[in-house]
Amino acid sequence: MAKRDDYPTKIIGEPVDKDNKGHYINNKEFLKAIIEYQADIVRCEKEGLKKPYVTEYIAMCFLQIAQRLSYRPNFINYTYKDDMISDGLENCLAYMHNFNPEKSTNPFAYFTQIIYYAFLRRIQKEKKQQYVKYKYFDQQAGFEQMDELQQHDKESFDFIHTQGAVDFHTHIKEFIDDMERKENEKKSKRELKKQQREQEAEAKAKAQDKKNNLEFFMV
Repeated sequence: MAKRDDYPTKIIGEPVDKDNKGHYINNKEFLKAIIEYQADIVRCEKEGLKKPYVTEYIAMCFLQIAQRLSYRPNFINYTYKDDMISDGLENCLAYMHNFNPEKSTNPFAYFTQIIYYAFLRRIQKEKKQQYVKYKYFDQQAGFEQMDELQQHDKESFDFIHTQGAVDFHTHIKEFIDDMERKENEKKSKRELKKQQREQEAEAKAKAQDKKNNLEFFMV
């Protein structure tokens, strides 16, 4: 069982790879920690014990990856970045048992991908909530009551990076139109896939009927 003191404890932000200061995660030590923790889980299950807590070193690596990823240009300006990081950590803890050391020796890449997609899901969730709020004011409350939103929303990533949306109300309209356009595109793709599945099922059924008829006349 890996003990807490088996791995170095460092302040978040300092590199944990002493051999390469440019790397903030030592992949070899990270892999070793994951393997030992997974073995510890198996041992506890066999002995009827509770699932062990993740080690401090592994937790630190997860946090390092999430924090560093959140500072990439495509994520840094979101106002709900802390929620993105929390989602990333939660997903790492939920799916870390799926990491297979026999198939991959790169846990850094594996958990970076998990956190990356957790970020995207959080962004989509926040945008949907924002869309509902904007749509309400657009249809029910009226734009004259939207000024109270500006203090927070006009500094959001979407507003700052919407080209040509100097006016906040213009930004709202463009945001709503963009969300509805993307949703319609998704709906069209779903309908197309459904139609393709139905056509494939129909073709398969006709082929089976033809085969059955042929076997009937051959008897």
